[in-house]
Amino acid sequence: MSLREAAVVVNPASANGSTGKHWPRIAATFEQEGFSYVYSFTEGPWDAAEITRRYLQEGYELIVSVGGDGTANEVVNGFFWEGKPIRKSAALGFISTGTGGDLGRAIGTPRDLGEATRHIMNSPLRPIDLGRATFVNKEGKQETRYFINIAGLGLDGDIVGRVNRSSKALGGFISFLWGTLVGLALYQNQKMAVSVDGRLICDEPVTLVVVGNGSHFGGGMNAFPDALLDDGLFEIIVLRDFSKLNLLVTLPRVYTGTHLKNPRINCTRGKKVTISNGSRALLNLDGEQPGSAPAEIEILPMAINLKG
Repeated sequence: MSLREAAVVVNPASANGSTGKHWPRIAATFEQEGFSYVYSFTEGPWDAAEITRRYLQEGYELIVSVGGDGTANEVVNGFFWEGKPIRKSAALGFISTGTGGDLGRAIGTPRDLGEATRHIMNSPLRPIDLGRATFVNKEGKQETRYFINIAGLGLDGDIVGRVNRSSKALGGFISFLWGTLVGLALYQNQKMAVSVDGRLICDEPVTLVVVGNGSHFGGGMNAFPDALLDDGLFEIIVLRDFSKLNLLVTLPRVYTGTHLKNPRINCTRGKKVTISNGSRALLNLDGEQPGSAPAEIEILPMAINLKG
């Protein structure tokens, strides 16, 4: 099959159900542009990964994720089976309709749904990096998942879990800002040993660790202004034992990308990050909260083709 024939994975429940309402408009754009497609709606957790695998096994070369960052994360995981790509030549397209919108910001996906659809159709393929995280899942077992944008531990994982348990009717910015403010009030810093490429960079109380393949997280925070999706390296920040007051002062600067000069923020780049933590700091992967530390996070250069 060609890249003019798309298999579309739609999460109708994302963005508090608005994705399902927008789907007819997206489908109409496919049809107006003469794009052949099939589609499936997800019905529950991890459906997007299973649907993606099925489409790839059927021979589709372009899988389009319609939903939020969590839907795209599941779709990316569906490109792999037992640690290997199902179809190396296949490509990912992404139409962002979810709450956070951070992956769309990192990729440069237009927010207008019609424009995003046309962007996928008209953009050339480009290979990009992925992250692979091995961690402790909620059942206490070791698990490995792929991610395209961001992995975070500590306050970040706490906020994502809180936001995902709440209504998102007020949109991404308000939902994540509310989750952040509540998280700031309740979160206690945790001791973590953080190593990058085998070098220990931190062993002390930590507020959060963020490992970026892309640039944004937390509903618009510009954590890594210089991040590139295809340079074979992570951007990494460690917020070391921030007080609640320091966090409140720093938070607005993260949205504008001017936070990196803070002396209590360790900034580095690398290919492999390991985090050990006795109290199991919560993990965020692309806006999902699948488990906790200890975690090992590594870059996979040029691991997937992006169309868009």
